[in-house]
Amino acid sequence: MAGLHAAPASSNVLDLPTVDAGQDIVVRVPATSANLGPGFDTLGLALTLHDTVRVRTTTSGFTTVRATGEGAEALPTDETHLVASSLISTLHRAGRRAPGLELDTTNVIPHGRGMGSSASAIVAGVLAGNALLPVGEQLDAEHLLQWAATIEGHPDNVAPALMGALAISWESGRAYHSRRVEVHPDIIPVLAVPDLALSTESARALLPPSVSHRSAAANAGRAALLVHALGADPSLLFPATQDSLHQDYRAPAMLPSATLLRGLRAAGFASTISGAGPSVLTLAVGEAGARAAEDAVRALVGQGDTPGIWRVLRLAVEREGAKVGVHQG
Repeated sequence: MAGLHAAPASSNVLDLPTVDAGQDIVVRVPATSANLGPGFDTLGLALTLHDTVRVRTTTSGFTTVRATGEGAEALPTDETHLVASSLISTLHRAGRRAPGLELDTTNVIPHGRGMGSSASAIVAGVLAGNALLPVGEQLDAEHLLQWAATIEGHPDNVAPALMGALAISWESGRAYHSRRVEVHPDIIPVLAVPDLALSTESARALLPPSVSHRSAAANAGRAALLVHALGADPSLLFPATQDSLHQDYRAPAMLPSATLLRGLRAAGFASTISGAGPSVLTLAVGEAGARAAEDAVRALVGQGDTPGIWRVLRLAVEREGAKVGVHQG
């Protein structure tokens, strides 16, 4: 994934017309969990954990960012903040610039935990930039996906953040595509979130350059089954979440998470590494299944081969995706 620091906007855009000063908008973007086991770089699920960004256009000529919540102390406070740089690049893409920007970000999504924090920041910036444009110049949903995925480098997190529910994404040439799939209402995501972060780049570096046809065929079948299980038949979630492409290779970078994953799957839970990790996602079915998953996680973490402090989050599938509105205050 892209990091939460980005290059500042170029200074060669000062001749562009500005968007109106005095605008005041709010963007709310969900967390996401990509891969879901076998759906490597293609499947992503939106979750009911949200970051919120308030954006005001000013006449100051400067960009300032005030951040609170998860990871706030480590984030830049100028145009290099990923929300700000994504917003500014969206305006530039449309042939506009901001006269000045003030951003207030409230971060709830944990950073570096495989829950799409970078994708959520990018989506927040892209949607905010688009909302600041005059109505006749705003990008449609397809172009918003293209631009957000271009910034991120792939669509598997930005697509569910934009659309909600389950997103199936693919790349064709230089174009990104995604389709939204409704998720069965009985499915309850339960996440075990460790206190240690892991960069996507570090996890991806452990992947081999090629895999066997046998592994590829196994994953293709499970990924297809997973779409069916998520949408229509949750009883198949356990076999559908079996992965043959990436989780075992990445295990050395997150041994406590890999140990927790093995323990949960040995107990029959449909558990996967969330995104690049190190959080562990369990797709539980019904309230009783969610309680059982929570109990199982708490019994396994924090001792032995799963040291550290873990948070257990029972969430829901975010059905609607990111939202943009005028600030009311």
